[in-house]
Amino acid sequence: MATMESLIVMVNRIQRACTVLGDHGGDTNLPTLWEALPSVVVVGGQSSGKSSVLESIVGRDFLPRGSGIVTRRPLVLQLHKTERGLQEYGEFLHLPKKKFTDFSMVRKEIQDETDRMTGKSKQISPVPIHLSIYSPNVVNLTLIDLPGLTKVAVEGQPESIVQDIEIMVRSYVEKPNCIILAITPANQDIATSDAMKLSREVDPTGERTFGVLTKLDLMDKGTNAIDVLEGRAYPLQHPWVGIVNRSQADIKKNVDMIASRRKESEFFASSPDYGHLASKMGSEYLAKVLSKHLESVIRARLPGITSLINKSIEELEAELSHLGRSVAVDTGAQLYTILELCRAFDRIFKEHLDGGRPGGDRIYGVFDHQLPAALRKLPFDRHLSLQNIRKVVSEADGYQPHLIAPEQGYRRLIDGALNYFRGPAEASVDAVHFLLKELVRRSIAETQELKRFPTLQAEIAAAASEALERFREESKKTTLRMVDMESSYLTVDFFRKLPQEVEKGGNPTSSSVDRYAESHFRRIGSNVYSYVGMVSDTLRNTIPKAVVYCQVREAKQSLLDHFYIQLGKKEGKQLAQLLDEDPALMERRQQCVKRLELYKSARDEIDSVLWAR
Repeated sequence: MATMESLIVMVNRIQRACTVLGDHGGDTNLPTLWEALPSVVVVGGQSSGKSSVLESIVGRDFLPRGSGIVTRRPLVLQLHKTERGLQEYGEFLHLPKKKFTDFSMVRKEIQDETDRMTGKSKQISPVPIHLSIYSPNVVNLTLIDLPGLTKVAVEGQPESIVQDIEIMVRSYVEKPNCIILAITPANQDIATSDAMKLSREVDPTGERTFGVLTKLDLMDKGTNAIDVLEGRAYPLQHPWVGIVNRSQADIKKNVDMIASRRKESEFFASSPDYGHLASKMGSEYLAKVLSKHLESVIRARLPGITSLINKSIEELEAELSHLGRSVAVDTGAQLYTILELCRAFDRIFKEHLDGGRPGGDRIYGVFDHQLPAALRKLPFDRHLSLQNIRKVVSEADGYQPHLIAPEQGYRRLIDGALNYFRGPAEASVDAVHFLLKELVRRSIAETQELKRFPTLQAEIAAAASEALERFREESKKTTLRMVDMESSYLTVDFFRKLPQEVEKGGNPTSSSVDRYAESHFRRIGSNVYSYVGMVSDTLRNTIPKAVVYCQVREAKQSLLDHFYIQLGKKEGKQLAQLLDEDPALMERRQQCVKRLELYKSARDEIDSVLWAR
């Protein structure tokens, strides 16, 4: 079974790793590992003796002193028990690998680091200072010292300081894994204790609260705190612990903490009021009780902590898989990566065209709806009006009227009508071009692997756009050529099959007057309209074929061919630039990797401790 020391040491190591990493949970909905780990939070009013209690537990004089608000930032204090004979030292997280063996310098660094964040004013900051102390005179424990609760703001503090401190303290003590060390001076009415009032609010059952009564030696003569210490005046689930702090005279004389601990033990042992409680009083006893309770809480919380760790590992591994692996530095590997990314984009683009994803159906809509509608709207009624037919035929005849049929007039009317087909042909090409560009944009956005590389995204978009522009030009030439082909050679059989105008005597001729009659021009218009309708039906079928062949088919087969050729000519530095990731994604991946390492390390720590015998 895991020992008490090993469990607490494990939690200390994990908490320190969390702190180094800054494990604040990111955008996950899970609580952070730090929040899941139990810790002891020291709460009390200003001048309640919090600092003295901490120094007694540590056995060193290392905290800033003074009147008013002295602790202006949370202090996360991790105690690490070392072997006898080893030198004591402190180490700050913001000054890694710098060992402070002079604890007066620890005090100075706490003060300086506080001032660096808050200035020389009496402002507070929620950003904690992390300090580890390694000593044979401590128990393995993590304590968090918070600014003292106060009722009024002093000069140099904002009016909101009272509320600000309470909000900060509540943010720690409201967590279910927090063990509350509520400090109250014995020479103060327990009913007015800020620490006990707040503790009762967040922990009404007293399950998480340890009451500490300080300054027992400063009570008025003839009074004592037996009713409190024995749990009658203010009952808690855990026994109260009395503490005797160093006197001001001892502090001025620099009496060391080990000697102060002895004086404290002598006070309780020789006291007629507290002698029967002496074995359960004092800072050394408090440290042992806290350490033992912390171990039991850790043991009880281990299944939940393990579950959190495993779930976090699953989430982080899934996110890393989504973010993709780090970019290779080798030129060949970089080229391979780029080609793989291009193929991933190309695959999604083809899925859009072939129906695996939405979008390709809109191209069919151009042929099935937009093109026929455009053909129907062509102004043939105006072009083949009697007035225009008469005008065109007359101009074609010149000074000599036609003898049988106005062939030149027919040709001019047909040429003019067929010219209108150029508009719908070009519009179909442009509409499909627009849809293909939109599908390229959507395909790039939907290619998850590309999200990491904005530069490569832009290059692929530019290359695809350039290729689509070439396909459009070729498609436009082809479709317009098909229209021009209809104009360049008319289908003669169509006109040969038309019914002839026949005179009463059976001769297919008529007088010059009849040839310019309204019925004659109507027949010309009807014949031209029929021919144009036949051509319209033909182009309605052939324009889509040309567009698909020149644009859609080419986009499927060779959208990035030119880009691939250019890619093969690029040097390593240019390839690296294409794989220049979005800095936010790089940072996110780095954070995920570090958090994953932390959580796996924590899991291994827990496993090794649990399996230890």
